[in-house]
Amino acid sequence: MSVRNLEHLFNPTSVAVIGASEKPHSVGGTVLRNLVAGGFKGAILPVNPKYTHLADLQVYPSIASLPQTPSLAIICTPPATVPSLIRELGERGTRAAIVLTAGLGQIRNDDGVTLKQAMLDAARPTLLRILGPNCVGLLVPEIGLNASFAHIGAAPGQIAFVSQSGALVTGVLDWAVSRGIGFSKFISLGESADVDFGDVLDYLASDTQTHAILLYVEDVRHARKFMSAARAAARSKPTLVIKSGRMPEGARAAASHTGALAGADDVYDAAIRRAGMLRVLTTEALFAAVETLARARPVSGERLAIMTNGGGPGVMATDALVCSGGKLATLSAATLERLDAVLPRTWSRANPADIIGDAPVERYRQTLSALLQDPDCDAVLFIHAPTAIVPSADIARAMVPLIINASRNVLSCWLGGPAVAQARQIFSAAGIPTYDTPEEAVSGFMQIVQYRRNQNLLMQVPPALRNDTLPDRASARALVKAVLDDGRDMLTEPESKILLAAYGIPIVETQVAASVEAALAVAGQIGYPVALKILSPDITHKSDVGGVVLDLETPAALEIAAFGMHKRLATLYPEARLHGFSVQAMARRADPHELIVGMTTDAVFGPVILFGHGGVSVEVTADHAIGLPPLNTVLARDMIMQTRVSKLLAGYRNRPAADIEAICQTLVQISHLVIDLPEILELDINPLLADSKGVIALDARVRVGRATQGAGGMARLAIRPYPESLERTIDWQGGQILLRPIRPEDGEAHVAFFHALTPEDVRYRMFIGMRELQPSQLARFTQIDYDREMAFIATRSGPDGRPETLAVVRVISDPDNIEAEFAVTVRSDLKGQGLGWIMMNAAIDYCRSRGTQVIVGEALAQNTALLHLVAGLGFSVTPEPGEGTMHLRLVL
Repeated sequence: MSVRNLEHLFNPTSVAVIGASEKPHSVGGTVLRNLVAGGFKGAILPVNPKYTHLADLQVYPSIASLPQTPSLAIICTPPATVPSLIRELGERGTRAAIVLTAGLGQIRNDDGVTLKQAMLDAARPTLLRILGPNCVGLLVPEIGLNASFAHIGAAPGQIAFVSQSGALVTGVLDWAVSRGIGFSKFISLGESADVDFGDVLDYLASDTQTHAILLYVEDVRHARKFMSAARAAARSKPTLVIKSGRMPEGARAAASHTGALAGADDVYDAAIRRAGMLRVLTTEALFAAVETLARARPVSGERLAIMTNGGGPGVMATDALVCSGGKLATLSAATLERLDAVLPRTWSRANPADIIGDAPVERYRQTLSALLQDPDCDAVLFIHAPTAIVPSADIARAMVPLIINASRNVLSCWLGGPAVAQARQIFSAAGIPTYDTPEEAVSGFMQIVQYRRNQNLLMQVPPALRNDTLPDRASARALVKAVLDDGRDMLTEPESKILLAAYGIPIVETQVAASVEAALAVAGQIGYPVALKILSPDITHKSDVGGVVLDLETPAALEIAAFGMHKRLATLYPEARLHGFSVQAMARRADPHELIVGMTTDAVFGPVILFGHGGVSVEVTADHAIGLPPLNTVLARDMIMQTRVSKLLAGYRNRPAADIEAICQTLVQISHLVIDLPEILELDINPLLADSKGVIALDARVRVGRATQGAGGMARLAIRPYPESLERTIDWQGGQILLRPIRPEDGEAHVAFFHALTPEDVRYRMFIGMRELQPSQLARFTQIDYDREMAFIATRSGPDGRPETLAVVRVISDPDNIEAEFAVTVRSDLKGQGLGWIMMNAAIDYCRSRGTQVIVGEALAQNTALLHLVAGLGFSVTPEPGEGTMHLRLVL
């Protein structure tokens, strides 16, 4: 369930307060007073058999006695009463409730079921939606709805704040009121028994009153639902997250370095980044984000100009900017000339522009005007420390008209207390972002910059897929099955390398020897020098027990090493089993980098992939990045660039750059392996050697387990990967075409497809004339959420051997999968040959298989070919009044 009936929660026409009271500090009394004081225009219906009137309102003894069905109910009664109240409300026709009551998860009824579950069971038959339990409530200031027991209300605004913490709700409310910042929605989720982050994000993504979203997250329970909703919301408006619980109590036991390194907080970081949201780490940063999002315009670039009446604050702002990865604007020659004309000869002649402490009002205006005209400045930070020369309020009044009419962002910092309080208030009243310190101001600016960077990353289109990296899935599956049938959960090192080789990852030649004599024979076949390693199912890290010896040049050296390993193992771990040795050729590379690539399974987000600085000190250096599968080359490169070792991989002095493409390809292939084999629980390649010639895996470790129902297959992945099972070959016009879902790597072919459309066909598809696809549009068309939308393309090899797109059909369903909207386009030179019929039938079959109830669409009235096509498929075609478009609808 997702957005179903949420309109009754966020835009009710009447509200019942179950458990309303006159007690001054009771929840029921506070909620009723807040509703009345908030100015809610709908009917307020208190329910409590103990009263006849409260707050000049008639009180009703029961739900049955209410004169009308409440659109929303607020429940403030003891835990035992909640399930029956929810059932009665649902049967009465109410479709949303806020349960403020706590303790439902700890108390069981006579059937042994928790009251929380009994509440959900009571709501399910009537699809009644529940916010809570154990929440502060909900505020929608635009309609005067304060359905909470918060101590203060909220002003209308454009930010939605959603929190799992009730204390943070009231704290942010209090702070926002002091700053004059308003909200579109203010939501306390509580225990999220029903309505959770995914539901709320889906609703807010299409809420016209909400321009930005702030989340306070303690935990996520439904990873795929959360990721789909978060990706959709973040594409449409800035979405920021503060996630608590960053430091774990202790590392869990793991059979791999990856398992030990990939902490839960790292995984949340990766999920937030992958969704295109921005994470902030402190409440101070959260407040700065509220200030910025409430008042600042979207930034068009990252270059910040700083003007200040004192050198120190300017330096502090510059330090904060550079340390945050920001860019200080370089003032143009024309700007320097303008500033020379209005500033004292002793001014800094650089950014930050220090206008000197004796500056009169006009100097402030002229300086800001010059900076706003500089084409190399994307935003300006204005910093003022109070002086006795000019009252701060006079400066504020003079600058407000210039700032509010500017096309770029101006952020302000009024340093001080009472001396600048009035100036700060003047700026806030004018809607200008205002901060207490230079660092806070820079933090606010950088949050928007980083959000823009995250979005730009998602707009990048990866190159077309290579055909030389197709995995040998059958061999890989057979190997894993054999290991599990043998009663083992760990692959041997040679088995692990065979698995990697099946997915095109270069490995060093490795053979198994059951004895010292066999090891000598194998080494003779491979050729010296060799490396020797113990094979023991009881030893996770071989180097910890001296179980790895490198550069063995002779049989005598190998024999000594093997007996030494055996002796050390018997001394240190007498219970450990020794199954023999692995012998491998020495990988002779000049000064390679040691990397780690791995995979582990997170309890919330499922399989995650790790990249970082490898070797025996991997857990000490802790230089790594986490990514969620599926990966493409753009996402893989981003993982690499998040690490410190990426700077070494870029090359330095006489050391050439490593083959980054080969590293990216390894990460992508590991992603494929993880998707294909749900039995893989943990995996390490450490080290993965990388240099300018490519990569090679020297050591590998893999832990497996039988895939259980629900945890296996695609269900365990937080992001649904490419659905290869939907591919099919179709006979068409004497040849064959491939009908398959679109992939991010189809970007280049999609651009060529767009260019092959006539202007008329572009207008039919887009409803406007367009010459080029914007990068954001291309990304939106090719990088889809397979859980919620589908785009099938018809493709074949073109004359140059490269894939060409012939047609595309797209269906996007609502979060509840009730209705899906379609669009279909056939390449202009191929129209009239049956492709439209093939594509539409593919879309209809797909929607039927998913249980979608209705397919809808719009078409221009002049698009007679499409109207004729869909009418033949059973669509109703009706004109939209006065719009020149036709509404298309098919009930499945």
